[in-house]
Amino acid sequence: MTYVLPTPITRGAARPNTVYTVASGDLRLSANSKCWPTQQRLEADLTAAVNSFGWEVERAHGIDPVTGHGFIDSQRKGIEVFSTLPKDAPLIVVEAVWQYSHHVLAGLRDHEGPILLVANWAGDYPGLVGLLNLAGSLTKAGITYSTLWSKDFTDEWARERLDTWLRTEIIEHDASHVHPLPELDASSPEVELGVALAHQLRDEKAIIGIFDEGCMGMYNAIIDDEMLNALGIYKERLSQSALVAEMATVTDDEAAAIKTWLDDAGFTFHFGTDEATELTEAQVLSQLRMYIAAVRISDTYGVDAVGIQYQQGLKDTVPASDLAEGLLNNVERPPVFSKDGRELFAGLAIPHFNEVDEGVAVDALATNRIWTAMGLDPATTLHDIRWGEEYDGDFVWVFEISGSVPASHNGGYDKSYSMRQPPMFFPLGGGTLSGVSKPGEIVWSRVFIMDDHLHLDIGRGHVVDLPAAETQRRLDATDPQWPIMNAVLHGVDRDQLMGRHKANHVQVVYAPDAETADRAMLAKAAFFAELGLEVHVCGETALTPA
Repeated sequence: MTYVLPTPITRGAARPNTVYTVASGDLRLSANSKCWPTQQRLEADLTAAVNSFGWEVERAHGIDPVTGHGFIDSQRKGIEVFSTLPKDAPLIVVEAVWQYSHHVLAGLRDHEGPILLVANWAGDYPGLVGLLNLAGSLTKAGITYSTLWSKDFTDEWARERLDTWLRTEIIEHDASHVHPLPELDASSPEVELGVALAHQLRDEKAIIGIFDEGCMGMYNAIIDDEMLNALGIYKERLSQSALVAEMATVTDDEAAAIKTWLDDAGFTFHFGTDEATELTEAQVLSQLRMYIAAVRISDTYGVDAVGIQYQQGLKDTVPASDLAEGLLNNVERPPVFSKDGRELFAGLAIPHFNEVDEGVAVDALATNRIWTAMGLDPATTLHDIRWGEEYDGDFVWVFEISGSVPASHNGGYDKSYSMRQPPMFFPLGGGTLSGVSKPGEIVWSRVFIMDDHLHLDIGRGHVVDLPAAETQRRLDATDPQWPIMNAVLHGVDRDQLMGRHKANHVQVVYAPDAETADRAMLAKAAFFAELGLEVHVCGETALTPA
């Protein structure tokens, strides 16, 4: 019998002294359209820099005449683009925007040439966030890559490294700030606490409730069950359709009561009347229904932490989840009652891992237990590593996330506010839980997968109290609707963090003073080391070698 066999793909050979470029984008046409001019500027700057070293640039895919942009905006399109790309070609993934890593992951897994991830050093659109997510995803996948960032690729630092990659196919960033966890004193009260809590987690187990896994292409944010189960953590896989169904059972009076509680607490809603561009009370009441529904479902399934995907799962169905997320993360929050009248999780924060990032879930769960055991406020959240600049001799990061900060990070509800989410990301609106993070000492960390093993990077920092005009400038340079943390990381400079960090997200939690922050960090390091994670101490801390 004769069969018709598929025709093998013919890719052709890479041209000498030529780098090929691709651009992974958002799934949402509104975001890709608005961000496309910024992407074009970055590509022009990069091309000029590459050309100056005697190399040519060939873009591996054109501008779509229907959408009007040149982003890879789906996994299928990514597979098609890579099917025509020479496998051994030097490849640059150019990112000025937030991107969905799974759009290009299939092609990058098979690519045999050197890979460079590039972003513009700018805050207007989250290209740096997109680069970090793709870097974390490739790290999890075991794919070799290099990274580079620059305002316009005319600075000496970036040009030297671009030249190095063109000549040697690799860029090695300074990682001297990363240290192995030293041997810990088993008799230390904090070490004893961390070890005991780790044993409790393994023995008694914990459940993380996940409303639809795999948000926005974040492959790095999915941790396999086998890795989690070894820690004592199990997934309760929930559907966001169930969340919407539960929202429909919340009464008008119940949602209004939450709104009244927030009003009485001094929380400010920036209301308008245009549903398409402004925040309205109807949007907020829907968000408060989601808050009540999330608490009730968390009680039903007995979860210890919960994550709502929202962005793709719910964006066309209900207003944003962010206000609900921020409320969940705070100890002081509007009370929620079961349908038979029980107050649920009374006096407790319910750790929420934004965008169902499971590295955040593990971290938030641990932080909540350790800080609670130490008598500290366990309110914790993730932020995007968005951007940053020097101010008064320090490099001050802009950490931002769309709205999942607990009010205590801003100094209370009376120092917090809600603004409508940007329409290009959130078509049905909804408000944030925003504010300026209060000055104070923080512990920062990230759980991630590398070499098929769980790792933890952990360090210390503080939040600075910038002048109001400088904070506003930073908000205006990014997303003014979103909560901002002006953070200084101890002993870690800009390029060290960018070169090392394996995720777009960083976990932050406050301590009342530096000495307490050091003790809490020690307990957290002991906790994760006891669970078998490889713990890395980053920067200048009480655990850093002298």
